[in-house]
Amino acid sequence: MQNYIKQARKKYVHRKGKTMSKVVVLLAEGFEEIEALTPVDLLRRAGIEVVTASITADRLVMGSHMIPVMADTVIDSLDGPADVLFLPGGLKGTNNLKESADVASVINEYLNAGKYLTAICAAPTVYGQMGLLKGKKATCYPGNEDKLIGAEWTGEDVNVAVDGQFITSRGMGTSIDFALKLIEILISKEKADELAEKVVYKR
Repeated sequence: MQNYIKQARKKYVHRKGKTMSKVVVLLAEGFEEIEALTPVDLLRRAGIEVVTASITADRLVMGSHMIPVMADTVIDSLDGPADVLFLPGGLKGTNNLKESADVASVINEYLNAGKYLTAICAAPTVYGQMGLLKGKKATCYPGNEDKLIGAEWTGEDVNVAVDGQFITSRGMGTSIDFALKLIEILISKEKADELAEKVVYKR
């Protein structure tokens, strides 16, 4: 399995030998599968390296709808900040993220390094609970707005909110919008539009 993963990642290298942007996805038991894997799929289609990491010592992580996913690695094996940290939602998954000291440590590492901190659905409340969204524009799953502590909620018409290091999105139904916004920021709007057309998605 490890050899397969290494070989697969070789595809995400520039012709000049430079790797493209890298995104780390933290998977906690109870994560929402579509919110996690739709962005992983689209980002990899765009040529962006994506590493999924279990927040426990077990690489096998069970999603909220009992779909098991084998993460690429575990949180203790991450080797410093990538360009983007992504937290998928799901109520149980979000609560597990909030309860993990390792997750908080990784978030602070990305924050201090000036890297992007992103989340979807209920997961933006992880940043809210840590007090990181004060004065920031942000969004989340409906009904969780009060947990975006100190943030300026962008309203129900905004599927993806971007403010500095923070990129947040509303839920499963906005997963494609969220992924395309990351591609737009990390590569270009042209690349995001090209990919949207390829997957027959009307922006």
